[in-house]
Amino acid sequence: MVNLGLRRVEDSVAAKHPALQQYAACQSHAFMKGIGAFLAGSGAAFAVQKLVNKKLPYGLQWSLLLAGATGSLASYVVTRAETQKCSDFWIYLETGKSPQELAMAGRVSQPAENLPSPEDGESVAAPVRRNKYGDVVE
Repeated sequence: MVNLGLRRVEDSVAAKHPALQQYAACQSHAFMKGIGAFLAGSGAAFAVQKLVNKKLPYGLQWSLLLAGATGSLASYVVTRAETQKCSDFWIYLETGKSPQELAMAGRVSQPAENLPSPEDGESVAAPVRRNKYGDVVE
């Protein structure tokens, strides 16, 4: 068993994914950035509301509600962006290619479903017919 944060991961999983520790560290960093964004966003929104409160007075509960909502939105945006970076990093560590490279490779080379493979040997399957929607027609 390998420790990964507070969880223990099976040795077979850790051996299959050697970059698991780096990915977990990246995710942890992303979540900490999200917490920081929540605190900074809430504090900044509350401070701005206190300055504006002199011209537009409203209750403290509304200031706190708006500050919390602003902090939550900031936290979501930052955490989502950082988590996407971690996912891209994970794909790079596992495949050696960036997600953009994999997407481009996927568009260029289409799977050849109807072509016989070398493993088939003598048995060649009949070509598969498809309708205009891509469904297999018998």
